[in-house]
Amino acid sequence: MERAEPNDAERTDKAPPPKDFGSLRSLIAAEHERLPKRLAQVAAFMLDNPDEVALGTSASVAELAKVQPSTLVRFAQTLGFSGFSDLQALFRERLRGYWPTYGDRVQALRSDDETEASHRLLGRFAETAISSIERLRESVAAEDIDRATRTLAAARTIYLLGQRRSYPVASYLAYAFQKLGHPVVLLENAAGTIMEQAAFMTPEDALLVVSFTPYSPVSVEIATRARQAEVPVVAVSDSAFSPLTSVAEVWLEVVEADLSGFRALSATLCLAMTLAVGAAEHRGGIN
Repeated sequence: MERAEPNDAERTDKAPPPKDFGSLRSLIAAEHERLPKRLAQVAAFMLDNPDEVALGTSASVAELAKVQPSTLVRFAQTLGFSGFSDLQALFRERLRGYWPTYGDRVQALRSDDETEASHRLLGRFAETAISSIERLRESVAAEDIDRATRTLAAARTIYLLGQRRSYPVASYLAYAFQKLGHPVVLLENAAGTIMEQAAFMTPEDALLVVSFTPYSPVSVEIATRARQAEVPVVAVSDSAFSPLTSVAEVWLEVVEADLSGFRALSATLCLAMTLAVGAAEHRGGIN
């Protein structure tokens, strides 16, 4: 049985609850550090999985978040809502405008003849990519893109870091920046010397790091060392609770939708292309 959390971390300012998803997201991020363990767990899950929160029941959301349904109610009340349903309404409001069409198309794919299974799978992956890119457009603010591209444009050399699933993104960025005439170093660990490579970074350079759950310990360590050495850090990650957010000068959120546990890199590569071309524009490299 789940133990009750202490009550002294709950909000006592009686401020009204947020009226839109953007304000809710900011409030959850701001409150996270002072929340008890279970409520912090709910906060992280909700920001990482907004679609599941919007479309699920209290029971299904609680199961996915690995808490009791009563914890969802308490979390909502901590943020000023009367209950989980009121909080969930903001997650549902966020989906209006593009989710129904996406859901209808996925349902149509499921009704295809079984002989078209492979083509249907292609369609479902395509719809997943569309959903990811739509979410990217909603979640990334224009001022954050501008700050990130200006930081990269001002760097003498851009160091690129991505491990595991993030490696193809870092590799593409190395190709793109080189073609656009910007010196880059792709940090790789083939010879076990990635820390030595990263040690050459200076405050005149910049580190662009990409990492998703579960976060690469090497990426987090290098980003932390870069921050300590006053190297500007631009981070691409999937949660406000990523360990990279606290060390980054600017961070950009990308949450890729999944299909049966498979997550593509559609939105991440879209953002990567934006960063490379945007930095080149600031440097005067594109006419």
